[in-house]
Amino acid sequence: MSRPILLISDLHLQESRPDLTQAFLGFLEHYRGKCSQLFILGDLFEMWVGDDAPSALAESVALALADFVSAGAEVAIMHGNRDFLIGEAYAARCRARLMAESEIITSGSREILLMHGDSLCTDDTDYQEFRSLVRQPDWQATFLAQPLEARLAFATQARAQSREATATKANDIMDVNQSAVDQALRNHGVRDLLHGHTHRPAVHEISLADRNHDTGKAHRTVLGDWDTSAWIACLDGGKISLIEHKFQ
Repeated sequence: MSRPILLISDLHLQESRPDLTQAFLGFLEHYRGKCSQLFILGDLFEMWVGDDAPSALAESVALALADFVSAGAEVAIMHGNRDFLIGEAYAARCRARLMAESEIITSGSREILLMHGDSLCTDDTDYQEFRSLVRQPDWQATFLAQPLEARLAFATQARAQSREATATKANDIMDVNQSAVDQALRNHGVRDLLHGHTHRPAVHEISLADRNHDTGKAHRTVLGDWDTSAWIACLDGGKISLIEHKFQ
């Protein structure tokens, strides 16, 4: 009997929210040995300034993920907009694989495109300019070569500026752009997209009849963030289920 594939995103784990860490560790304990693969589609952590930054939280997560792998699951971690500097060293401690910015997986007869989702929010031009800069290998190498204190100061300031900017932006600007979604589906030749980032859990049906696809329907499944609930997508034999578990 095959085991399902699980997908989560946007946990935003941080020292100031031990409830989130407890929920995640509980999730791993509950599903240990019960799934074939676990995909973490970005923003596992609220902030990441380098694999060398000492963190009891990060180490506890690494140990728990490594144990989860030992029970027979594969774990893959995608970069989000908060933790895009997670490197191979930390992934190795988790016994996990670092993912590309987009990947296609198969469940039953369905091919599903996985993304974090921030690159689809093309109406937010200020963010896209920042994203283009910090995803450059040269920028990252220069940043990671700085002392830890400087990296923490930059990340803290950037987070504060992001909160301030977000408070003044219209909601639709921070959601995905439908043309960007269509383009992603076209580029990868699939009818299913699954992502996080927007914190707007839902399953959207997309009509392809008047777009440059074959006629028919596509689906966009959006994972929610972990705040008062855990949001999980379960893939089993081609069926996609979006599950919410309220925190106790």
